[in-house]
Amino acid sequence: MNSISLIIATLTPQDKKDFLLTLKRRNKRSDTKNVALFKLLDTPDPAGNLDLVLYGKRSKNAYHALCKRLHDTLIDFVATKKIEEESSKEMTALKLILASRTFFQHHQATIAFKTLAKAELIAKKNSLFTTLNEIYQIQLTHYHLSDSLDFKETLKKLKKNKGNILHKENLNLFYAAIQEELNGKNPQLSDIIERNLLLYNISITKHVSYPSLFKILQISNQVAYVTRNYYDILDFIEQARKKIDISERVQKQHLYDHIQILYYLSNTYFRIKKFKKSADTLQSMHNNMRLQQQKYYPVFYCQYSLLENLLLIYTGHLEQAIDKLYQFNFKKFKNQEVHIHDLKLTLVVALFLHENFKEALKVYTDFYHSDNWYSKKVGFIWVIKKNLLEILIFIELDYINLVESRLKSFRKKHSAHLIEHDEKRILDFVTLIGAYYSNKEAITSEAFAKELDHILKVESGEEDIFAISFYAWLKAKITSKKTYDTCLEYINKV
Repeated sequence: MNSISLIIATLTPQDKKDFLLTLKRRNKRSDTKNVALFKLLDTPDPAGNLDLVLYGKRSKNAYHALCKRLHDTLIDFVATKKIEEESSKEMTALKLILASRTFFQHHQATIAFKTLAKAELIAKKNSLFTTLNEIYQIQLTHYHLSDSLDFKETLKKLKKNKGNILHKENLNLFYAAIQEELNGKNPQLSDIIERNLLLYNISITKHVSYPSLFKILQISNQVAYVTRNYYDILDFIEQARKKIDISERVQKQHLYDHIQILYYLSNTYFRIKKFKKSADTLQSMHNNMRLQQQKYYPVFYCQYSLLENLLLIYTGHLEQAIDKLYQFNFKKFKNQEVHIHDLKLTLVVALFLHENFKEALKVYTDFYHSDNWYSKKVGFIWVIKKNLLEILIFIELDYINLVESRLKSFRKKHSAHLIEHDEKRILDFVTLIGAYYSNKEAITSEAFAKELDHILKVESGEEDIFAISFYAWLKAKITSKKTYDTCLEYINKV
């Protein structure tokens, strides 16, 4: 996809209007094509040969030069706007600090301390810890000029703020350390969050800033995704839920973080089958997406739609989910690759559960990249789900040669990685699939049913919801029931 189109896709409708105004003000000639190019690229599916459209003839050199200028102008616009948004409060505080220094130099201590007090309010409200450190240092340096400044209280605030700075540093180390473990061989996943929280002295029950909360939940969800064990972070999630309820007043300052945190919460509740909580949190996410003139609505719409449709599927509204997924405008959001792949795979799952296997295969064929490509883009777990789903579709369509080749390919490609990451039960499940396909009578044996129950801990109530879906397919073959009915039965049972 054209890099300019990708940048344009990040802009809000208001941003686009502002950018076009900027272009028109900068244009000194009436025949400049940058506005026309912007409009041509601001579509879900831009046409080819745009040089012909713009110039009426082949003019590649002029077109590439125009693209380069538009690209650079867009980068400058996005950067300037971000600086204006993020640094305005900090700049205001810094200006007040500079003003206070001038007042001290001119022996106007009273007004200097009042100016610093204003700067402190702004810095505290916006968690500007480095700026606060500067303010407290100046206050203590000129303490002897004040009749009202409390030395011990100011020193106490300075020490507390230094703790906040250290906490921020530790949070970055916490995040980096877990990423390093996840990327390494044989990560100790069972206690990875708790161990690193303890190592870097981080507690969610203390005064954690909103961006810090966002970062902790982000990495926690990543760990849960890799392990497919969302139950281990449940207590942590519940603490975060309380923290968010208390911190609603700051959501305008950190709206992006707030929306993303609500998504993480909703996703976690969904994965542990607390559907009511998940739906309520998802609704709260949607409400917040509409704030600030829907500034972040297009940014989060794919994530919202993914969870919305997953909830529909696993709460008995399969046909409604299929309709919604078919109506989804994939072209419009094609720059959000990861979420688009998730949505398409969810549609394949929905069609499979609806027993529309030919249509499921038709949608599946849109995944035309290699497993290695998808693994880098979406992750290894996603690739495993995709490949398992393909095998089941081929079995249902009785594509004999394809089933055998895919089973063989799956073991060859993924066995080493699965064993290395303590995921042998997936290979065991694949073995049962192969045994069933080779001899459908095998599923009637008691040994087969016991082996299936042993591999997937469905009865414990803590099995991953997607693992239950695969389990339900094989269990449905044993009981001669529909896969979707069996899936819902086990989800509601536990």
